[in-house]
Amino acid sequence: MEVVEDVVIIGAGIAGLATAVALKRVGVRSLILEKSQTLRSTGAALSLFPNAWLALDALGVSDKLTSIYPPFSKGTVTDVATGAVQEINFYTGKGSKAHGPRSVHRKILLEALAEELPADSIRFSSKFTAIEQQELGGTSIVVLYLEDGTTIKSKVLVGCDGVNSVVAKWLGLSAPVHSGRAAVRGLAVFPQGHGFKQEVTQFADVGKRAGENMARDPLLIRKQVIEKYAENFPQEYLDVVRHADLSNLTWAPLMFRHPWNVIFGNLSKGNITVAGDAMHPMTSDLAQGGCSALEDAVVLGRHIGNSFIQNGGVLVPEDMARAIDGYVKERKWRAAMLITGSYLSGWVQQVRDSQWWKKILRNIFYAFVMPRLSNVAGYDCGALPSVFAASDLQHSSDKSD
Repeated sequence: MEVVEDVVIIGAGIAGLATAVALKRVGVRSLILEKSQTLRSTGAALSLFPNAWLALDALGVSDKLTSIYPPFSKGTVTDVATGAVQEINFYTGKGSKAHGPRSVHRKILLEALAEELPADSIRFSSKFTAIEQQELGGTSIVVLYLEDGTTIKSKVLVGCDGVNSVVAKWLGLSAPVHSGRAAVRGLAVFPQGHGFKQEVTQFADVGKRAGENMARDPLLIRKQVIEKYAENFPQEYLDVVRHADLSNLTWAPLMFRHPWNVIFGNLSKGNITVAGDAMHPMTSDLAQGGCSALEDAVVLGRHIGNSFIQNGGVLVPEDMARAIDGYVKERKWRAAMLITGSYLSGWVQQVRDSQWWKKILRNIFYAFVMPRLSNVAGYDCGALPSVFAASDLQHSSDKSD
């Protein structure tokens, strides 16, 4: 069976769903291919900072979430060894664009995005085996071959297929590298209420990090965290771990793509590109992975949308390479900066007892560097063009003629 689409997106994660929503808002239909049988609900919570909320504003989704999740305005970092507490104030934006950072359940975010799309926008249980670029009538099209024998032809292909992206590999981007650190992520559930303040609380200890061979079983992960990696942490932290929802408790190495590969590598080839973790996998130390994926969606939607509007509501294949190139140029330097800032933030925090100079460096980092890095959360990726406004403008111009 052969299918023809305007835009095909690989992956129904944050980047994939948000990109589809952005394209829908500018009048462009897209098809998402997702290898899972249903919308992926795995994953715990993620922090969305002002830049993410500005992107969600542009996507028309933010109101669904801000009514559920209250913002936090400050946080604390406690040195477990010394008991010293450092307070951090978060950037919230200014004026009408003020948005406090919020913690959001990943599953709820995905559902909020998916609800904006037509029912036939996501094709589940779809795995592709090959990608080709073909010349057809002087224009370049993308051809995808699926495992079930389906062939899909598209004017644009966007790889939103995560850290180990097949599309990124096809483009020739280098594989992500291990940061030397790993993370346990979870979501605690308190049926009777928790009584915590609406603040971010972080505890840091010298050289604490999970080993390469930490068990993948949620029960064993929780046991190791309590008995080994966080044994000296305050009881309030351990209580959160004990209340972890085992269905969402995971361990994973923290991977990232070298920033110079993002700057100088092939983030696109003609009408094929990548977004989200497929473009810029980064460590979680600045909590910008999901935020930057939402930015990508808006920026890509804007460039494709502008082309769509300028060509009278038609997606012109020969103009897609130019639109995608504009997207890449707008995103690559910011993505490289976020990767670098995240890696350095995590590296500074991994302090060993014998490395006194790193302790001093960490204190300097939290006092002077971290507040400035936090300013990246105030970035505004801009709005999406309105296809309706453009149409109205055209009608007005026709009447005046």
